[in-house]
Amino acid sequence: MTSTLSETGARLAHGAPRAVAIVLSASLLILFVLPIVALVTYVPPGTSAPSVPPPPRAGALAPLWPGPGAPTWLVEIAKAAGDPGAETALSFTLFASGIALAVSFVLGVPLGYLLARHRFPGRSLVEAAVALPVVVPHLVAGLALLLLFQPQSPIGSLAIQLGVPVFGTIWGVALVMIYVSAPYTVLASELSFRAVDAGAVEAARTLGASPAQAFQHVTLPLALRGILAGGILTWARAVSEIGGFLILAYSVYPSGPYQGPVTSTLSVYLYNLYQIEGIVGVASTASAFLLLAFGIFLAVRLLERWGRLPWAPRGLLP
Repeated sequence: MTSTLSETGARLAHGAPRAVAIVLSASLLILFVLPIVALVTYVPPGTSAPSVPPPPRAGALAPLWPGPGAPTWLVEIAKAAGDPGAETALSFTLFASGIALAVSFVLGVPLGYLLARHRFPGRSLVEAAVALPVVVPHLVAGLALLLLFQPQSPIGSLAIQLGVPVFGTIWGVALVMIYVSAPYTVLASELSFRAVDAGAVEAARTLGASPAQAFQHVTLPLALRGILAGGILTWARAVSEIGGFLILAYSVYPSGPYQGPVTSTLSVYLYNLYQIEGIVGVASTASAFLLLAFGIFLAVRLLERWGRLPWAPRGLLP
């Protein structure tokens, strides 16, 4: 009897940490999910069952269109998804964030490699400078860029002379995105390069590989998954920015690679909707973007699990 009680107590003690972890994890997940559910399923008071609008010819915000008998909240999201202003803001934001992501990779991965593999004077200062934009409030970042690139400043006047004005252009949007999001690429690259087994690199060198060949065939493939994961965070941070845009590029006019209508980033577009129409006007459009973003991240996760992505080959997934 005593032995049975002891075994039962041991099993309970062994399972207690797991139970506590499940409860705490579920609490955080509920906090993540419930506000999203409340937003997506929001229907303005007094709204009658609307008719389903016809699907747009090019619905960037609505890849799936509800049919007859769909819930009211889903129809409202579909109507918001077909709004030309929302579609323009979304397509512009995706375009600008693509530019910012490319620049972040080109500049951030080499910096991450240097921080991971080389010692040099002032390294701690560089690491602190890289991490600073992560914690700087959005408006502070916008103010700092405003003072640096104002037309009266040397850098601002040089940018105008080079044909890349910052205020109210796609260049200003991309600049803000790079400033607030590139640190994620640098930090992820640094951690990924540090995690590469030095023994594997040394083995490649002893087999006759040059430093460049060892980097190309050993270091980079092993670090690729972490680098690209950092790229996803970089893109997400760039798309979600708003404070810097309110100061540097509240409205975006045709310039450079963007020759579309006057628009704004999606975050500023949603902010304007909220200022003008309140929660009633912005809820459906915000929900459409949330569903799109959720679909993108879910697709990335599923493709990763299935081994269809370059940083998750079959047999190497955890």
